[in-house]
Amino acid sequence: MLENIKLTDILFLDIETVPQHPTYEAMDERMKKLWNHKAERIASSEDDTPETLYPRAGIYAEFGRIVCISVGFVHNNILRIKSFYGHDEVTLLTDFAKLLDQYYSEEHKLLCAHNGKEFDFPYISRRMLINKIGLPDALNIAGKKPWEIRHLDTMELWKFGDYKNYTSLDLLTAIFDIPSPKDDISGADVWKVYWQEKDIERIKTYCQKDVVSLAQLMKAYRCESLFDDADISFV
Repeated sequence: MLENIKLTDILFLDIETVPQHPTYEAMDERMKKLWNHKAERIASSEDDTPETLYPRAGIYAEFGRIVCISVGFVHNNILRIKSFYGHDEVTLLTDFAKLLDQYYSEEHKLLCAHNGKEFDFPYISRRMLINKIGLPDALNIAGKKPWEIRHLDTMELWKFGDYKNYTSLDLLTAIFDIPSPKDDISGADVWKVYWQEKDIERIKTYCQKDVVSLAQLMKAYRCESLFDDADISFV
């Protein structure tokens, strides 16, 4: 039962990802061939080509990378938001791993993301292994029983056993009257903001807003009052 979980035991998180390279042409030949094969599978029209589909490469851990991980945690009734971000993926992943090892290795500590079980958690884990970073226990699910995996997924919680539909964070914040996190850019814009506009601070802000909305949604699921602006701190 959600109401039996202490909010102080939850780390809310969201990630932003981009393609490994600014353009399709920048890939080496080996990766181009592999992306070409992937593009054939995800193409939805005759106009789709490996080049035109390349902005979508960021959603695949094998062809993309993480540029921001924003987290939120509750301390003294204040939702504190922190980000690991920048152009050095190894550094941000290493720093994030240290956070998990130091504060979220105990059995009662939980990670929470929207669609996290399908995207955020596996994506972070894959990028850590690719960058030769050992998995923190909170992400290392190999050999664990389902009830031993300490991951909460606000999208899965909303399904109530119905696995047919995807429900976006934006839709859920709307129906619970939570301020929208999508008031600037959308996930589809992140690659352009990163590679063309080179505005990593804008991406960080966007990612942090998603984390605030995620924590607010969890409060709504628990039938609790939302965090006021005064209850949210950026560190």
